[in-house]
Amino acid sequence: FLGAFTPTLPRRITEIDKITNDKMKVAIIGAGCSGLTSLKECLDEGIEAVIFEKENHVGGLWRFAEEVGKGGTVYRSTIINTSKEAMCFSDFPIPKDYAPYMHNTSVIEYFESYARNFNLYKYIQFNTYVHQITPASDYQETGRWDITTSPADSSTDEKVTTTFDAVMICSGHHWEYRMPSFEGMDKFKGKQIHSYNYKDYYGFENKRVVVVGIGNSAVDVACELSHHCSQVYLSTRRGAWVFSRMGPGGTPIDMQFNRFLNCIPSSFVKNLLENTLNTRFDHAKYGLAPTHDVFAGHPTISDELPVRIICGAIKAKANIARLGERDIEFTDGTVEKDIDAIVYCTGYKFGFAFLDPSVVEVSDNKCDLYKYVFPPHLKHPTLAMVGFIQPLGAIMPVSEMQARWITRVFNKKASLPSEAEMMADIEKKRRHMASIYVDSPRHTIQINFVEFMDEIANLIGCKPNFLSMMFTDPKLAWKCVFGPCTPPQFRLRGPHPWDGARQAIEDAVANIDDATCTRRVEKVERKRNNTVRLLIWIFALSTIYATYRRGGNVRAGLADIGEAIMSTFNRSKTFITQ
Repeated sequence: FLGAFTPTLPRRITEIDKITNDKMKVAIIGAGCSGLTSLKECLDEGIEAVIFEKENHVGGLWRFAEEVGKGGTVYRSTIINTSKEAMCFSDFPIPKDYAPYMHNTSVIEYFESYARNFNLYKYIQFNTYVHQITPASDYQETGRWDITTSPADSSTDEKVTTTFDAVMICSGHHWEYRMPSFEGMDKFKGKQIHSYNYKDYYGFENKRVVVVGIGNSAVDVACELSHHCSQVYLSTRRGAWVFSRMGPGGTPIDMQFNRFLNCIPSSFVKNLLENTLNTRFDHAKYGLAPTHDVFAGHPTISDELPVRIICGAIKAKANIARLGERDIEFTDGTVEKDIDAIVYCTGYKFGFAFLDPSVVEVSDNKCDLYKYVFPPHLKHPTLAMVGFIQPLGAIMPVSEMQARWITRVFNKKASLPSEAEMMADIEKKRRHMASIYVDSPRHTIQINFVEFMDEIANLIGCKPNFLSMMFTDPKLAWKCVFGPCTPPQFRLRGPHPWDGARQAIEDAVANIDDATCTRRVEKVERKRNNTVRLLIWIFALSTIYATYRRGGNVRAGLADIGEAIMSTFNRSKTFITQ
């Protein structure tokens, strides 16, 4: 589908004024995944746009660079934690021969191919540093913004200010790393770095290393170092629930979470999921048991961590209490001596250095953004943030969905509610997060992938109509509800639908199999369990009927089924005991 990935040299655009004056003029900050899809959506809506990118390439944080401080936040060995079918843009599937979980180089190749396919490169101004974004002198009347830039690769202070009708900020939230504060950090004589500056294991060979944190970066770094260090210690405050990338049968774990499961009460799913995770390995016996339930923290993905622990290469430790010159004392009173290095995987703090706090104020990773996009207090909806969220799933399709909505707001094909209504929505989301997640800077922008995608899709008009689909195309409805919630579902209808969406939905599972089954295997016929198949069909048809009676509300339909099952059970129990 994508063809051969031939290198394309990015070029610098020096004549922004070529943008025609009779169309809306939009500036996009950053050429990562959010910036690229924002540009593409602008073009789809007939909006003229330009991307300002400080590097000389696309890809954002996914671009590995040898030099510390350059490129993105990935290390040499980074593998993405979301499968290709769940992370693709809705109208541009990832080739079926690509690995289900891609290396960072493959992710970059996909972004580059996306940019070529939709002819985006000519709208990108590389090597351009954004200094400041301020309301234009006529903002109160027009909603326009002034953007001050300079060449990022120039030693001169050559600044240019250009006025735009609107701005989309796509600079991401993984650029300013967060360092912890432990007693004695200034006395420790070993090496101390943040994972932002970690590239690979070179320089750590045969060392005794402490990795601080229990997120995805922490476990990845710890597992990689454990193959080369004499000992690795993984220090964590709260522990974590550790998921494998593989679900039942070896399929990607995120292919198991679908709309149907999303409708089941979380209390039931929570117990089932925790038992399943502890069946893989007992988190308490491995020193990783968290103090929170499985839905109260962002999931940690690692296939290797329990293996490295059972081999003794990694030892879980409590939080750090204090550091000596070479020794580290932990909060449980234990001490590890002769430590050579510490890698802090303690997350990031996001902000907007080029924006005045009066425009968007960020405090402790919290800021007021309607749907995590629009500052509600601004007079004109002409400043939008894209990708400033932490989804339980892939960020690429979420950014794309936000961009589709934003461009329609810019074009006045969609409107925003009042400031009071937007603030009420913001506060509602904060209360909801506080009721679910442990208090942590990383959970201030947490979202549920399926629910948030549907929420924005409703604003656009591209959410699939499952009730209608049950009668017109039941096979597709089944795949959308009980199969993985893949991005092409949101191109079946609404603005800018894609003719290949249905086929992409149907091919999702086969694309995973094609990538993993690289040796031909003769199929062995096994006797099928028709009883299980019959029960599944009975339940599916009951769900469809109950949903139809509830006007398309799947959650309400499932609740009716649950009540009917419990009523039948109670009547049967009464009959038996009489």
